[in-house]
Amino acid sequence: MKQRILLLLALAALGRTAAAEPGVTLDHIRLGQAAVFSGPAAQLGIQMRNGIKAYLDAVNEKGGVHGRKIELVTEDDRYESAVAPSATKKLLEEHKVFALIGYVGTPTGVAHLPVITQAKVPLVGMFTGAEVLRAPFNRYVFHVRASYYDETEKIVEQVVSIGGKKISVFYQDDAYGEAGRKGTELALERRKMKIHSTGTVERNTVKVEAAAKALHASQPDAVVMVSAYTSIAAFVREMQKLGSGATFYNVSFVGSKALADALGKDGAGVAISQVVPFPWGTAVPVVKEYQMLAKKAGFTDYNFSALEGFLSAKVMVEGLKRAGRNPTREGLVEALEKMNDVDLGGFYVSYSPKNRAGSKFVDLTIISRDGKFLR
Repeated sequence: MKQRILLLLALAALGRTAAAEPGVTLDHIRLGQAAVFSGPAAQLGIQMRNGIKAYLDAVNEKGGVHGRKIELVTEDDRYESAVAPSATKKLLEEHKVFALIGYVGTPTGVAHLPVITQAKVPLVGMFTGAEVLRAPFNRYVFHVRASYYDETEKIVEQVVSIGGKKISVFYQDDAYGEAGRKGTELALERRKMKIHSTGTVERNTVKVEAAAKALHASQPDAVVMVSAYTSIAAFVREMQKLGSGATFYNVSFVGSKALADALGKDGAGVAISQVVPFPWGTAVPVVKEYQMLAKKAGFTDYNFSALEGFLSAKVMVEGLKRAGRNPTREGLVEALEKMNDVDLGGFYVSYSPKNRAGSKFVDLTIISRDGKFLR
């Protein structure tokens, strides 16, 4: 009888501990994702979510983390800055999530950030490499990918190495586009060069004709493109129609698979920088794991965006394991920042109390004639 009373008291204490932290119960931990799930950039959020779910499903099948299943709740911010804050507030106030994962986009990220910071809720994995979301340092945001500055440096290095001198930039007229433009400018300045010409497009539109006409008139050797897949596809087609001989380079946020699908036969030769390993390869262990679990979850259209979500989920789960049996938000932050040179399966992340940029990995790919990707 005494043992039974002690057990009930222990369970009650555990219940009080769990209940004290939002989104944590005796049997589950609730995570929230605010991202784009509708409109012209929807595939970015959908694929990020697919990758996250593929890994979380596998973790849950094995019993979860410390006996708790991981639940994912999503809200659509429509890739619109005005909508973003309310999406995060809904996750925190209505869904009572414990932590956040897999956000998508720079302009929306900038709008989400004040809400996240004020609530002191950890966020793992932002599908953006913008410097404005990395500096100044934010204790609660853990980036899994390399920055746009890392990506544009790799692109400029490649263009210059093959003799390109006139490098133009086509970019989305917002914080995301400006981050890519600035990264290109800095990479060129390091080589004592300047941006040859520029053109812009409004977010969530395909009004690219004026930009294409202006850039084509300047006869660039290469164009660095910083926008979402629908406007990029429209821009490339417009430049091709004008007879441009430029080579086209994208940063990773474009949504590689979505862009290849949108361009079809017109995509051959378009290059994209990547911040995760090649998702169709077999040499990197985490890619093999991703392929196996994505297939099991029913997501057989392997792609870079989903793999990024998968890696973000791996980082989150590793952090939750290290946070212990009674996780708190502050405990998760402390656990994550102690993850130094952690091997996720051939892809490494490192954090510290002063560093939230987990990776600097950048690779270059090109769309082939049949719409597939080559390294």
